[in-house]
Amino acid sequence: MSSLRGDYKAVWNSLSCSKTDAYLVVSGYTDEDKFHADAEDTLDILRATVGIRPEDAFLEIGCGVGRVGRVLSPFVKEWIGCDVSANMLRIASRRLLGLPNIRLQEVSGYDLRPIPDASVDVVYTTVVFMHLEEWDRYNYILEAKRILRPGGRFYCDNVDLASPAGWAVFEESRLRFPPGQRPAQISKCSTQSEIETFLRRAGFADVNVAGRLNFWAYGWGRKGA
Repeated sequence: MSSLRGDYKAVWNSLSCSKTDAYLVVSGYTDEDKFHADAEDTLDILRATVGIRPEDAFLEIGCGVGRVGRVLSPFVKEWIGCDVSANMLRIASRRLLGLPNIRLQEVSGYDLRPIPDASVDVVYTTVVFMHLEEWDRYNYILEAKRILRPGGRFYCDNVDLASPAGWAVFEESRLRFPPGQRPAQISKCSTQSEIETFLRRAGFADVNVAGRLNFWAYGWGRKGA
C-alpha cells in the first residue's frame, strides 16, 4: 500500500482486495442488516437537508460498496456512484445487481472529470472527507458545483473536531500513531466552520451547517441559477 495519503487510488485499492476487507474499511463491520439500517439513517439526513425527489439524478462521491446507493436508488430517477477504487466498484456492482437506475464510475480521487457539466440534481458525500486532504475536500466541492444543474443541491459531512466525540477521535489517532507510522487512510476531522467556508468560497447559496450526535459536522447548499 502507498504510504502517501494523497495517493488515493493505490491506498483504497489495497484496502479493498476482498469483500470482507472492503466492508471493514468502509464501516468497521460486515453485517448487511446494519449496512441497510445505517443507509436508511443517511437517507433521513439527506431528506432533511437537500431533499430526495423522484425526478432527481443523485451522484455520490466515494460510494464505496454501494451502501447508500442500494437504499436510495428506488426513490430517485438515477443514482451515480463514483469511487476512486476499482475494487470497491466491483463489489458495489454485485451488491447493486438488478437495480435498473444505477451507474458506477471510477474517478481519479481528485475530481469528477468523467461527469459532464450541469448534469445532476444532487451531489452528496458521506463518511469520505475524513480520508481526504483539505485541499481535495474543497476541490470535490468545486467539482460538485460544476456538475450540478442550476438549483442543484450539495451535501457533505465529516467528524466534528469541535465536538467532544470528535476530539476523542483526534486524540486517539494522535496518541496511537507517532509521526512516520500514521496509516495513509487515517481519519482527519473537520469543523462546521471549515465546511461552511468551503461551501461559501465555492459559490454555493443558501449554505447551512449543523452538528449531529455530538460527533458529525455537516453542511449543505444550493447552486444558483
